[in-house]
Amino acid sequence: MYPQQLQQWRDSATQALVEPTHKRASAQQTKEDRRRIRELERELRRKDKALAETAALLVLSKKVSAIFNKDKGEDE
Repeated sequence: MYPQQLQQWRDSATQALVEPTHKRASAQQTKEDRRRIRELERELRRKDKALAETAALLVLSKKVSAIFNKDKGEDE
């Protein structure tokens, strides 16, 4: 490494520490983000429950269908 490269690296590192490129979010933005996250989590739980209920109904429907198809085969 050359001394010039080291100095350039050192200057870049110091500049990055002095002036952060990403500013912190405001308190209002953070509050809105938390509220949005809670809403999304609530919606996800609701949809997950609906999916579980649909799956249970599908399994139940298949079982009922299998039982009645079995009974039709015995009647003939």
